[in-house]
Parts: sequence; C-alpha cells; structure tokens
Amino acid sequence: MTQQAAALQTYNNELVKCIEELCSKRDELNRQIKQEEEEKERLQHDIRVLSEKLSRVNESLTQRLAARATFDRTIAETEAAYTKILESSQSLLSVLKQEAGNLSKATDAKTSINQDSRTKHKL
Repeated sequence: MTQQAAALQTYNNELVKCIEELCSKRDELNRQIKQEEEEKERLQHDIRVLSEKLSRVNESLTQRLAARATFDRTIAETEAAYTKILESSQSLLSVLKQEAGNLSKATDAKTSINQDSRTKHKL
C-alpha cells in the first residue's frame, strides 16, 4: 500500500505541476490578450483621429478645388475678353488709318485745287 501511496503522491505532484503550468500559460495568454486589446484600442483611436483628419482635408480640398475652378473660369473669361479688346483695337486702328488716309487724300486734293486756282488767278 505504501507503494500505491507513493505512486499516488507522485501522480498528485505531477498533476499539480501540470495544473500550475497550465495556469502559468493561461496567465501569459491573458497578458498577451490584454496587451493586444490595448493595442486594438490605440489603433481604433488612431483610426478615428485619422478619419476625422481625412474628412477635414477632403472638405478643405473640395473648397480649394472649387476656388481653383473659379479662378480658371475667371482667367479664361478675362483672357477671352482681352483678346476681343485687342481684336477690336486692331480693327479700330485699321479703320482709323483708312479714314486718316481718306482725309489726307481729300485734304491734299483740296490743297491741289486751291493751289491750282491761285496759280490761275495769278496768271
């Protein structure tokens, strides 16, 4: 019976040792789980912060894109109007030169007629 008691004591000691090892492994696993849960919370917080920042950047970008489109449209309209002004100025200058030429011819013709008349009167 002593032998049986000794065997029982050995089994009991091994059983206790196995239970202690399992508890130790469970404690380590709990520590790892707690660590990962904390990391998960940090990551979720970071995601929320980054999502809010992304939203603000998107909103700002949308406003800036709209402003740029307004600038582009205003510049295009202004350049088109300026081109029309240049074309109109060129046309006006051409008409003015033509009229000045016509006036010069008319004036030169009158001057010639007056000079011819004076010459005839002197004779």
